[in-house]
Amino acid sequence: MKNNCTSESKKQIRAILISLAIPFMLVSSCKQPDMQVNTTIEVPVGVIEVTTSTIEEFVSTTGSVYPLKEVTLSSEITGEYTLQVNPSTGRPYALGDRVKAGATVIKLEDEEYVNSLRIKSREVDLEISKLEYEKQQSLYDKGGATLRELKNAEITLINTEYDIESSRINLEKMFLKAPFSGVIADLPYFTNGTRVATGTEMLKIIDYGKLYLEANLPEKYFRNINRGFKVYVTSYTSVADTLTGFITQISPSIDPEARTFKCFVEVDNREEILLPGVFVKADLVVNSAEEVIVIPRDIMMSRNRNQIVYVVEKGVATERIITTGLQNEESVEVKMGLLKGESIVNSGFETLRNQSRVRILK
Repeated sequence: MKNNCTSESKKQIRAILISLAIPFMLVSSCKQPDMQVNTTIEVPVGVIEVTTSTIEEFVSTTGSVYPLKEVTLSSEITGEYTLQVNPSTGRPYALGDRVKAGATVIKLEDEEYVNSLRIKSREVDLEISKLEYEKQQSLYDKGGATLRELKNAEITLINTEYDIESSRINLEKMFLKAPFSGVIADLPYFTNGTRVATGTEMLKIIDYGKLYLEANLPEKYFRNINRGFKVYVTSYTSVADTLTGFITQISPSIDPEARTFKCFVEVDNREEILLPGVFVKADLVVNSAEEVIVIPRDIMMSRNRNQIVYVVEKGVATERIITTGLQNEESVEVKMGLLKGESIVNSGFETLRNQSRVRILK
């Protein structure tokens, strides 16, 4: 009796367990399809199309630019200072004023000096010498004068012409004139009527429509640099303004201490964007290539000692190993690994992996 009861109890327990398991299995089977959720994540990225363009490779240096035309005028005589009126402003000349070539900016007056030149008397001497020479020429043609007498009259005429020319040259020393059109860069102050001595610096004029830069480059670039090479010149105070210059002179010697060589760069500054004396950066073009594949340098990554970019095709980003050529701070030439017209990732590539699905941002 005991065994039958135990067996009956086991059957009842088994039946209860089965009855509990059936609803659970039904619920599990109902929920099974919902568990297959799509877990693929699309990474948002920006892309650009691979194109061809020109790229330039630079050697960079720094320095200051100076006006190609610059002159400081000093007094050649002693005289009383008189600052002249600028016809453009109606006021005496001042710093920053523009002057035309040949314009008198300062006059030094000295009556005693003018009298010593004896210009009027020498003009009369010149008239007499001319008449005497003509007379001797006429007599010589008629046989009434010797060749010596004719030559003596000619020598007297020539010397008189030299004398009056010297007087006129010395008279011009009273006037300080602009030798070329430019801007007054320095004008030491003197009260009108002040007597200034010979050799006093009076006036500085510059023309900075063209500037020059003296650059010192490492000797390893000596064979790469030639006259006529292009140079981009940028002011550190106004980086948006970049001017174009050209190498005009190259020193054939190397500084034994600095291991550099000197070259001169001429910069077109006709719009007067750069001021003389400003500190600039100069990028000398040492190599260039045209119609080659060029990409931004900052989208290129290093992986396993290779340079890679991500190429997007049908919503998938694939790693592409590239071979590079010329480079500068912004761009790099791609010699192998990319084709014109392909799409490459230029933003959002930091989190990408090979074969990542991507969503292209508009």
